[in-house]
Amino acid sequence: MDFTAIITFLGASILLTLMPGPDNLFVLAQSMSKGKYAGISTACGLCTGLIVHIAAAAGGISAVIYQSALAFAFVKYAGAAYLLFLAYKSFREKSSGFDLGDQPALSCTLLYQKGVIMNLLNPKVSLFFLAFLPQFVDDGAGQAAKQMLIYGMLFLIQALAIFIIISIFAEKVGNVLRKSSAISQKIHLIQGYLFALIGLKIALSQK
Repeated sequence: MDFTAIITFLGASILLTLMPGPDNLFVLAQSMSKGKYAGISTACGLCTGLIVHIAAAAGGISAVIYQSALAFAFVKYAGAAYLLFLAYKSFREKSSGFDLGDQPALSCTLLYQKGVIMNLLNPKVSLFFLAFLPQFVDDGAGQAAKQMLIYGMLFLIQALAIFIIISIFAEKVGNVLRKSSAISQKIHLIQGYLFALIGLKIALSQK
């Protein structure tokens, strides 16, 4: 693992993280509706889930899931169902308005848990690492699994940094929307549609 390889890996990782996907859309939705700390809590949960996926990819467990159509389908549809449930809850809250100051103290803990669950129930994440990390493994630089773990943790660090930035800017957008009472009453609908979009994207995804 040389410096050039690490820089190349980080460049590719940043571009991939910035592309619209379930994780950053989830952080975006939470940050707009509940503020940056909610988004950061969600991001920490998502990145905790990444640790499991990275370890699974390095240990070869992801390959087992990929080979088993039943296991892949079970995890995929469980994740989609969970997100559609969150969308349903958002639609039910559509008439409650949007007030960042009224969020319960435990919401960040609950959002962290949501982030962990959502990431663990998305098998595409493990398959992504299974396909992405080996491309940067150097056969002459030691154990492949160890290199994959190191690259995986680098990916996690940059992903968390980007999610935090997204959270900060999304909160500012949410504050602007909050100034409009008409839009404020629809913010939970926007969040619900985002959750539904993510859930359907996972449900319809292929290996």
